[in-house]
Amino acid sequence: MQTREQNAAQSSIEISISAQHLRVFQGKRQLASFVVSTSRFGVGSREGSNKTPLGDFEVGEKIGDGMQLMTVFKGRQPVGIHDCQQASEGDLVMTRILWLHGCEEHNANTRRRYIYIHGTNHEQDLGQPASFGCIRMGNKDVVSLFGMVDVGGKVRIVE
Repeated sequence: MQTREQNAAQSSIEISISAQHLRVFQGKRQLASFVVSTSRFGVGSREGSNKTPLGDFEVGEKIGDGMQLMTVFKGRQPVGIHDCQQASEGDLVMTRILWLHGCEEHNANTRRRYIYIHGTNHEQDLGQPASFGCIRMGNKDVVSLFGMVDVGGKVRIVE
């Protein structure tokens, strides 16, 4: 069990849909901020909607520790390294994965919807809604974020 001091020191994440921005806090102090891309389909928690859910979450799992930048994951398993010189239309999950678990009744299905914070092969689209529900980040940025938060860390996604 964590003490009050440990909880206060744990980093948390806030993601703004309207700003397409992710900020990391330790207590009330902002540690970092990053441009992101949320769903092109808007917000929501319905299964199969490809929308980004709102509300309170926690980092349920962290995947990819120590993996090379631009590692491509399928089914949360590394399958190779993305070659930036080759065009790729697909929505690749890359570099690191923070798998979100919903903490509220309306977003409790987030884990089984496979909603992640992850690196992307579409860094040019950051700053605008373009994903299929996940929160996309720049690959170097997601490595930084990965080192700042722990499993169980709080995440809030707001409009």
